Amino acid sequence: MFKGFYVPDRNYSEMARIFITGSADGLGQMAAASLVKQGHQVVLHARNNQRGHHAKERVPGAERVLIADLSSMEETKNLAEEANATGRFDAVIHNAGVYQVSGRDRSIDGIPILFAVNSLAPYILTVLIQKPERLIYLSSGLHSQGSAKLDGLTLENFRVRNTVSYADTKLHDVILCKAVARHWPDVYSNAVNPGWVPTRMGGKGAPDDLEKGYQTQAWLAVSDDKNAKVSGRYFFHQKENKYLPVADSVKVQEQFLSICEHISGIRFPAV
Repeated sequence: MFKGFYVPDRNYSEMARIFITGSADGLGQMAAASLVKQGHQVVLHARNNQRGHHAKERVPGAERVLIADLSSMEETKNLAEEANATGRFDAVIHNAGVYQVSGRDRSIDGIPILFAVNSLAPYILTVLIQKPERLIYLSSGLHSQGSAKLDGLTLENFRVRNTVSYADTKLHDVILCKAVARHWPDVYSNAVNPGWVPTRMGGKGAPDDLEKGYQTQAWLAVSDDKNAKVSGRYFFHQKENKYLPVADSVKVQEQFLSICEHISGIRFPAV
């Protein structure tokens, strides 16, 4: 059963170029600000122009802000094209996510918004953005309550009933991370549980450390630490952590990739 592996060591440039989805606020914005402060080149992403303006104000050292609503497949595909047009990235942090959304709420494509933003958008961007050296997927401790029964994830089922939960989508992110690590051995692909932190999404009463919540994804994006230069792992506060073992199933990984391909019309390249 695949459980991750070290990929060959390489020298990493002093300055890296990083794209962070969902960086208009919360952990994405904090990671961006931290990376800019370290001297890295960061491209932000926001859902709309108003949030994009806010993001640039909060992280003035960022290179630019790209705009796209990740609940729309067309806008997500266009975002990948725009990102590629700006130049190659050393790392992409798939930070964007929604939480307080009903599973019944549908996107313009007729897909539950939870699945469209949390599960499908990272897949589309992973496939279409020029392959970076590092990929980081934001998951959650709640992924352990997710279901790996993927048969119901079809456009037909999405149109008639709710078939996905937040926990499911966070498990999808771990599954995607594992699949990418297995198919692309030249890329460091890892998943992160940032903890239950007091962001707008997590709420003021969240008990975990806010700084530690963003530090792990920033560390995985640029660090030369041998503990960061691994692949197919699941991290919590810069340490490898337990995750739902079903994410290691090649059968489950391939089924998830197939579902995303069927819905998006975009095939995952094996190499």
